[in-house]
Formats: sequence, structure tokens, C-alpha cells
Amino acid sequence: MMMRLALVLAALLLPGTAFAAQPAECLVAEQQLEHIFPLPQVARAITAKKLDVLVVGAGSSTLPGPNGAQLAYPARLQKALTEMLPGVAVKVTANVRPHRTAAAMVKTLKSALAAAKPALMIWQTGTVDAMQAVEPDEFSDTLEQGIIMARTAGADVVLVNAQYSPRTESMIALGTYADDMRWVALQNEVPLFNRFEIMREWADLGTFDFTGAANKLKMAARVHDCIGWLLADLVTEAVKLGEPQTEGGR
Repeated sequence: MMMRLALVLAALLLPGTAFAAQPAECLVAEQQLEHIFPLPQVARAITAKKLDVLVVGAGSSTLPGPNGAQLAYPARLQKALTEMLPGVAVKVTANVRPHRTAAAMVKTLKSALAAAKPALMIWQTGTVDAMQAVEPDEFSDTLEQGIIMARTAGADVVLVNAQYSPRTESMIALGTYADDMRWVALQNEVPLFNRFEIMREWADLGTFDFTGAANKLKMAARVHDCIGWLLADLVTEAVKLGEPQTEGGR
């Protein structure tokens, strides 16, 4: 792990890096960004200088308090994408409700997509399904159904799995649903933002203390800020995958 971390930090020192504006604490988990596939609808939207993003999620996509919406990762994602994509009008709409399973989200997904008309849907799910012990095969089928709905509506998809918590990991089979999401992402060539492993690495490295009780809201805001930046980086890197390669390019 330390070797991987050293390689990531070394890469960040190279000129022209996309990560320069990110808080340093976010960067230690960058190598957990995996399964990046092209996002053609996002690429077209960026070319047209107008990128609309719909975040569909449950409670862990929000933060409490009067400033919660501004501090949560959908708003931080909008800020990050705006900085990474100069000249592009970026709008992130959050369709977030607590206690929703993937199936509950799919029930209202068509109307949400019609209202937002996004080029990209970021779908955070899995936690509530794990808490309610939804049948894993049913969960996977629901994910595929939602992906098809989004693509039919003209949107690319990025999946976001559950957040890591050392207190709940032993009580809820979050890993099972994270594995299901990884498999569905691979089968459907959808980028996966592995929030679960990113947060677990932060915990292992001591970047964030998820067990302490002091300043929990302040720490949560920092975590959401990092998630917004890392999500923005995944999106921009996925767009680059679909760009024509120049001679001698990689």
C-alpha cells in the first residue's frame, strides 16, 4: 500500500496534473478509482459547453444542517467540475432522499431524468439495500434496469457504492453489495466510484477518523469535499478515454 501511495504522490508532482486544486488529504485514495469507461454523452455535453449532471442517492449523499446542501458532495462536485472544465456551464441536480433502496429510486427515475435532462447520472446506492437485506440478485437486476433507463434517456452513468463505516461493516453485508455493483459496472461498462474502498483506505491511513465523536459534521464536510473532487476527476478521466489518440499517444 505504501508503494502505491508513493507512486500516486509522485504522479501528483508532475506538471499539468489534474489534481492540483484538490485538498491534499483527498489524494491518498486516488488509486482506488477503478473501472473507468468512456462517457460519450458527457464528452458531447462538454463540447457543447453545457454539462448537466443528476445525482441520485439516499441519505449518505446529504449532510445535515442549514448549509448541508452546499457542503455535500453533489455541490462540491459541481464546484470541482466547474474548475476542471473552464468555459463549460456545469449544473449538478441532486435527487436525494433518505432510506431509499435501489428499487425505490428506480420507481421515480424516469421522471427525475425527464426533469433534469442530464448528460450524466451519478447513482449512489447499496447502503439501504444492505440494511434491508435485499436479495443480491434482485439488487443487481435493479441496477441494470436503472442503467438502461438512464441510457435510454440519453445519459451516461457512474455508479457510487456505499460509504465505509468501521462500526457498521461488521453488522451489515456492505461488501456483498459493493461486489455486486462492481460486477454490474463491469458487465455494463459503467464507471464505478468505489467510495467504500476509498473511505476504508482513508481510515487505514489515518486520513480521517471515522470512529471519533469530535467534530463529526466538520469531518463529514471534508470527506464530502474530497468525494466531490475525486468524482470530478473520474468523470474528466473517463471523458479522455473516448478522445481520439494522437500518434504516439497512450
